Amino acid sequence: MMQKPDIGGMILHHTSDSHVLEFDLQFLGLGKPEIHLPTGWYLFGIDVSPTKHVVYMIVAAALVFFSLLLARRQITRRHAAGRAPHGFGSAIEALVLFVRNDVAIANIGHGGEKFASYILTLFFFILYCNLLGLVPWGATPTGNLAVTGGLALTAFATIEISGLMALGPKGYLKTIVMVPPGMKGVGAVVMALIMTPVEIIGKLVKPFALTLRLFANMTAGHFVILSLLGLIFVFGSWLVAAGSVAFVLFMMALELLVAFLQAYIFALLTSVFIGMMRHEH
Repeated sequence: MMQKPDIGGMILHHTSDSHVLEFDLQFLGLGKPEIHLPTGWYLFGIDVSPTKHVVYMIVAAALVFFSLLLARRQITRRHAAGRAPHGFGSAIEALVLFVRNDVAIANIGHGGEKFASYILTLFFFILYCNLLGLVPWGATPTGNLAVTGGLALTAFATIEISGLMALGPKGYLKTIVMVPPGMKGVGAVVMALIMTPVEIIGKLVKPFALTLRLFANMTAGHFVILSLLGLIFVFGSWLVAAGSVAFVLFMMALELLVAFLQAYIFALLTSVFIGMMRHEH
């Protein structure tokens, strides 16, 4: 009797990080080659050896650079010829203008143009990381808590440092030690003791929420898709197989939308948090 495959193990294997890049090239007669990444790299006692997700983050960064460079060259040539942008350059230009004007500047407010480059970098990098999980043999770096946590830490540092620079030390301190206007004496001390922990928790919750939201959404989609495909092996029925494939195609289309949506939400919330901090008064 043929043993059924371990669907749970396959799902975890596909979504987890590793030091091996796996490819299935049997349709070309090349088998299933594997690239073993180097291990044993340590910095101050911390393992910094490259992993699959690190490789795909580098790929995502390269795609951001070359896609924007290509779009810029196309737009420059079209403008020099006295024609409007079209095709790939026009699509990238539309995304850049939308994120810059309607996400960064609109939500940060006065001075938001200074942060437009950072918000655009976040948007395109997260977008490519999300999309790389939908290509054959790809992986989703944003399905790794360390990656989303790192992105959230950059957002946290930007939010707090920009707030400190905009409000000054005294104004920034008021965002931590909160006393309602007009309250003095014992009441002010009591309110400060109550609200200060709340304000500190509020500052820490923002990057935590950014981390979990992106990680959970990108991981959940892959779990659902792989689980639906696993039903084919569990039941071994053509009817189940047809239904599974139909649902998987639908989920893949939905995941494409989610890839754009989550990049937009991360950039939007970061812009909102920066604006809230800079204009605390």
